[in-house]
Amino acid sequence: MSRGALALLIRGGTQNWSAERWKARFDKVCGDRRVLQGAEATSDPKDVHYAAVWKPVPGELAAFPNLKVIFNLGAGVDAVMADQSLPNVPLVRVAVGDLTGRMTEYVVQHVLMHHRQELYLRQSQRDKRWRPKYQWSANAISVGIMGLGTLGADAAEVLRRIGFRVAGWSRSPKQIDGIDCFSGDGQIDAFLQRTDILVCLLPLTPQTRHILNREVFAKLNRTSPLGAPVVINAGRGGLQNEADILACLDDGTLGAASLDVFETEPQPPESPFWTHPRVLLTPHNAADIDPDEISKYVARQIERFEAGGALDNVVDRKRGY
Repeated sequence: MSRGALALLIRGGTQNWSAERWKARFDKVCGDRRVLQGAEATSDPKDVHYAAVWKPVPGELAAFPNLKVIFNLGAGVDAVMADQSLPNVPLVRVAVGDLTGRMTEYVVQHVLMHHRQELYLRQSQRDKRWRPKYQWSANAISVGIMGLGTLGADAAEVLRRIGFRVAGWSRSPKQIDGIDCFSGDGQIDAFLQRTDILVCLLPLTPQTRHILNREVFAKLNRTSPLGAPVVINAGRGGLQNEADILACLDDGTLGAASLDVFETEPQPPESPFWTHPRVLLTPHNAADIDPDEISKYVARQIERFEAGGALDNVVDRKRGY
């Protein structure tokens, strides 16, 4: 098998998604393999056997007639899967320890912020008010994680070690030591009813779109020390019904929300999420990945594939993840 070129099709407006930064990393780890960026790749399409992508333009990948593998540089593959002309070759998702660790950091940070009443304490600081409230222990709070893949399972285990009561829900049955695992439509209500802080790390599929909605929020536990349940979404923006989130925050169905992802990114200046007093907003950086680790991961996969080995973490296109 010849050493085909690697095309980089990367589009992102933030520092971590600078196309030049990724090109420098891939040049370093790919040895004598040609790494072609943007227009350079499309000018020589027959030589491209591999593509490393982030938010590629629909139809862009179909321009490479000899493409063998697509590597999606982020955890979510829904943007790539939406391309109706996507070539019928393996689509590989990123799954490295660095990404998993970063997501766990984010989930634990935000669970702890709500548990430790950070919104109230920061407002107290602004008001110069020294009036601490009673602080309950971690084992008084039940955290429920929707999505028990690599990311969800790791976050669940760390939260359990801190002392939280942790449950998880997934489409198919899972078993994780020390975690109460629920699955399928038949068990989702029981999972929600025992959850004080709901963490969503599901993939975005037709079945999960807008799963974070009023109906789900109304089933969360309302008798915890938090007073009202909290939602944390670090999965995909399409998982949340944003109108429902705002309405539920305003009428008390939800007590607070941490949101890292949105249907429109970046959020427009007029979005109420920027200034809502019970929202912690972050700019889709919960698991911003390290180009060094990811470029090495892709290069290793390509070398193994060319030697006749199997690819890891290939997306099941029927399931969408």
